[in-house]
Order: sequence, then C-alpha cells, then structure tokens
Amino acid sequence: MAEALDDNELMKRIGDEDPVALEWLYDRYEKAVYSFAYRIMQDIDAEEVVQELFRRVWSHSERFDDTQDKLAAWLFALTRKIAVDMLRRKSVRDRGIPAEDTTLNSVTGEWVDPDVQVEVKSEGQCMREILTELSRDQKQVIDSIYYGGMTQQEVSARYNIPLGTVNSRVRQALKQMKKRLVFEGRREGYHG
Repeated sequence: MAEALDDNELMKRIGDEDPVALEWLYDRYEKAVYSFAYRIMQDIDAEEVVQELFRRVWSHSERFDDTQDKLAAWLFALTRKIAVDMLRRKSVRDRGIPAEDTTLNSVTGEWVDPDVQVEVKSEGQCMREILTELSRDQKQVIDSIYYGGMTQQEVSARYNIPLGTVNSRVRQALKQMKKRLVFEGRREGYHG
C-alpha cells in the first residue's frame, strides 16, 4: 500500500495525523537521510538528527509546500538544518570551537536522485555568486556565523568589532541576499 502512495499523499495523511503514513515515510527515507546526516555529523548523533527530522515532519507537516518543493529536497534541507544546529550547539558546548566549514557544506552525495542533486548544486552556485557581491566585512560575519557556527557575540570578540556593528552587518547582508534571491527567483520563473 505504501508504495502506491506518492510523497505528497503521505504528507497529506501525516497532516491528518495518520501515524501509519509517518511510518511509511520513515521507511521510505530513513536510510537516505541517516546516511546524509552521518556524513555531516560524522558520529553517532546522526540517529538523533533523523529522530528530530521525523518529529518535525509529524508536528509541522504543514510547512511542506508541494507546489514549491519536492519532498526529498525538503527533507534533506531540513536534515541539514537540524544537523548544522546540533553541530553549532555542540561547538558552543565544546568551548566555542567552530564547526568546520567542510562539514557544514557537505551537501551532495549518493543520497538524492540526479534531479535533486542538480537543483542543490544550482542553488549552491547561486548562493556563492550572491556571497561574492557582499562587502568584505559583511562576508566575514556571514561566513563566521552561518558557516563557522559562531554566535554574533563570538564574532564581535574574535574580530574586535562592536556587537551592534556585527548585528548591522548581518542585517544588511541578509537584506541584500534576500533581494538577490527574490530577483533570481523571478528571473527563473518562480513565484513563491
């Protein structure tokens, strides 16, 4: 029966609080998301990432928009977010040692179909281009916070920049990036 239901139908049933649909979705994606989480986490916390992923799918299924995303892409993006958040928390607990960029940026692999891989690579290329348009100062804080796992306070202390200036640079950079992403989305024909 599970094989007959497509991803969108499973998500609809999960939204209707059907636990069997969640089990079927888990069976369909657990190995792939675990493998992906393991590549990011590089330790046994990968299972915790998978558990948190499916807990969020159950409790926040309405956040999935089948008109905007393929379920696999959404699950992997959410898995990555959860893993990065866990790495950041772990980094802070381990005396503020930032998580390595290479770990946080490992997105591609054998876990997705070719269409999703192409989409992820394309979005990554677009993001790299957008980041090159930021000022050196904006890029420094964005890299440190979003890829280095540092807090704004840690960036302030490390680079001897007032906290208000760090906040301002982050806000300006995100505003500039959002404008560019909206422009790129319109140029590509997305209207989400």
